[in-house]
Amino acid sequence: MVADKIDGKAISAELRAKIQEEITTLKIAHPWFQPKIVIIQVGDRPDSSTYVRMKLKSWELVKYDAGISQKEMLEKLEGLNNDVSVHGILVQLPLPDQLDEEAITNAVKVEKDVDGFSELNIAAVFKKNSKLKLVPCTPKGIMYMLEHENVQLEGKNAVVCGRSDIVGGPMGKLLEKRGATVTTLHSKSTPEQFKFFLKNADIIVSAVGKAGFIHGDDVKPGCVIIDVGTNYIRDESKKSGQRMVGDVDYETCSQVASKSPLFLAG
Repeated sequence: MVADKIDGKAISAELRAKIQEEITTLKIAHPWFQPKIVIIQVGDRPDSSTYVRMKLKSWELVKYDAGISQKEMLEKLEGLNNDVSVHGILVQLPLPDQLDEEAITNAVKVEKDVDGFSELNIAAVFKKNSKLKLVPCTPKGIMYMLEHENVQLEGKNAVVCGRSDIVGGPMGKLLEKRGATVTTLHSKSTPEQFKFFLKNADIIVSAVGKAGFIHGDDVKPGCVIIDVGTNYIRDESKKSGQRMVGDVDYETCSQVASKSPLFLAG
């Protein structure tokens, strides 16, 4: 069996076209309306720059020097919060050490927090009957992808590898809300636990940041694998001398899984 490749780029293009139609309809009713989302990037981390390049297809980038102070950053955010022409703000994480990520993400107005990183939006993900509006983008995108591919979640065993506040944590809760039985594996999980739970998982979402972390012999036939890991490995054929890969060894996993993206870069 060879897994059906989940084409994240095609799904992304389809969703983008749908959103464009909605914007066009809004502009007919309100000709003055021009949606604007601002991405804030501090410094030039390669992984952050990669994500920003993908987002720039639709959004505006504001870059600040890596040495910006906490006070300056909060002042910049206050200006964007009060700018009525800005409808959304995304602070690209991680931030340099001198900046308090929690204070900065919480400084973004809740209604403009398009990445869902503020404490109020994160808390809504974990509340049982909350009306979710602004959910962290990666987990929300994964849920959209699973729905698009008609993946059954209710009653299934799901494993999330990683427990970060912005991917693994919310991912597990979103899967749980859709009826899956969720196990979160992380840095304190034992090799035996990884082996057991991965082998029994119907759906696997990996976001640990380790290239080749999951191989075909780790998973059961017919499972669905979503790979959102971000790793750089040496590749002399590339101008930079490296290339970005996920956590999953695609060559082996694609021979076992029913659905698996080569790398979730859409």
